[in-house]
Amino acid sequence: MLLSAVFFDFDGTLADTAPDLGHALNRQRTNRGLDPLPIEQIRTQASAGARGLLGLGFSIKPEDPGYPEMREEFLEFYTQRLCHETCLFPGVETLLEQLNLRGLPWGIVTNKPARFTYPLIEQLGLQQGVASIVCGDEVAHTKPHPEPLLKACDKINVSPAECIYLGDDLRDVKASLSAGMEPIIARYGYLGNGQPPETWGARHIIDKPQDLLAYIPAK
Repeated sequence: MLLSAVFFDFDGTLADTAPDLGHALNRQRTNRGLDPLPIEQIRTQASAGARGLLGLGFSIKPEDPGYPEMREEFLEFYTQRLCHETCLFPGVETLLEQLNLRGLPWGIVTNKPARFTYPLIEQLGLQQGVASIVCGDEVAHTKPHPEPLLKACDKINVSPAECIYLGDDLRDVKASLSAGMEPIIARYGYLGNGQPPETWGARHIIDKPQDLLAYIPAK
């Protein structure tokens, strides 16, 4: 395929944010006399944000009484420790350097709100290279709707049919296919919905970030 750009999900694809998200959740749990959850369990819901993590930690849903207050508390705790243990997955920095060397623009499309995404991008040193960013609260419809991916393409004037989207969740594959992009699954990510990634509908799965280079034409 003619490749014009590569787009990435953020949590669980570019960055391992689970430790800091988990710290916020476990702070809520310990404040209520509950034992902290192990990071391995937290990773399964880290891509689902506050909704998924509060569901994991307290079996509470957005429509339940008290959920808005719990969500606000979680987000406040997360804000206080946004990038303490968060880091890029091993190999991501090398991958992005290679994309830059090959003159291929790359972007970030995430359901994460802008007030967390932009500070993290800066603290992780990604702001100089990224060509297009779309956050969950910058669109009317979040993934699995295709709108965020289409908006990311519009920002840099590329065709979705000439783009790859790398993500670690079923919603990433659904959004890619709906937008007309080529989805690739990051098996090293959180994979949080319980279904084997081989069943999600993507043609390609990679085990580490550098493996994406196999789908990128050399300069």
